[in-house]
Amino acid sequence: MKAATAASQRTTTGAPPMTRETGIGPVGAAHGPVMVGEVVEWLRPRPGARLVDATVGLGGHAAALVAGAPGARLLGVDRDPRALARARERLLPAADRVVLRHGDFARLRAILPEVGWGEGADAVLLDLGVSSLQLDDPMRGFSFRAAGPLDMRMDPGEGRDAAEIVNTTEELARAVAGVLGHGKPRRGPGPAGYRTNATRTFQAIRIAVNEELDRLERFLVDGWAALRPGGRLAVLAYHSLEDRRVKDAFRRWGASCLCPPGMVACACGWKAKVRILTRRPLRPAPSEIARNPRARSARLRVVERLRGA
Repeated sequence: MKAATAASQRTTTGAPPMTRETGIGPVGAAHGPVMVGEVVEWLRPRPGARLVDATVGLGGHAAALVAGAPGARLLGVDRDPRALARARERLLPAADRVVLRHGDFARLRAILPEVGWGEGADAVLLDLGVSSLQLDDPMRGFSFRAAGPLDMRMDPGEGRDAAEIVNTTEELARAVAGVLGHGKPRRGPGPAGYRTNATRTFQAIRIAVNEELDRLERFLVDGWAALRPGGRLAVLAYHSLEDRRVKDAFRRWGASCLCPPGMVACACGWKAKVRILTRRPLRPAPSEIARNPRARSARLRVVERLRGA
């Protein structure tokens, strides 16, 4: 009931018709992309458009976007080479319209000119979640529910793995405190409390290993510039550390002035870059959560680049 209430209280600007099902058949068969119907509606892919899935994963959202826009081209970016290989298989029917790149969404503005899109894209998606490919493979070390090496790297060929961070006491404490709130338990003792805090501890280590918040902040400095005028950016976040950063950046991008409060006249020279389309985050429908419990914490926010920005 709580999710249904939240869905009924959405505050949006220029909202498309609300749809709960994608209507695109088998796209979600192998892997259920989160809020795929809402993503497609809000990014409104058009024939001939330039589409970007900057966290392409297994290709579920990308397949839906391509299916919704005949003649559109799509750039898919991901840090995980194994995910890219799976996405390539999934997107094979549209291979002539899809380009996949191994890379980091934080560098999207540098990647776009490499594919001839220096002027930007018409739609960009960031899904900040961990894919089922990573969660369900014990050898990747993302979950405490199955035995495996303590790795957690989204790109197995990059940086330090989780075992190195765990063996550095000071760094481990800093990473866990950032998510757990300096070790305060979220639930009382017992199996439920153990699972909750174990999940959040693993989340904290994963965030540190992959520098997830640092990479997100780098993108949010000027991510609006990856869009062509009139283009839209959608971000799916799954916890408050991500969502708060996205919300604050969208507000900053949409502000008409960034001067400190109390200034008599604007001296910053800033002009609004985007129009915020979702004043409150969109949440998954109860029916989706029932099908895919991993979607329950998803929050979707969307902005549109202003013409002349």
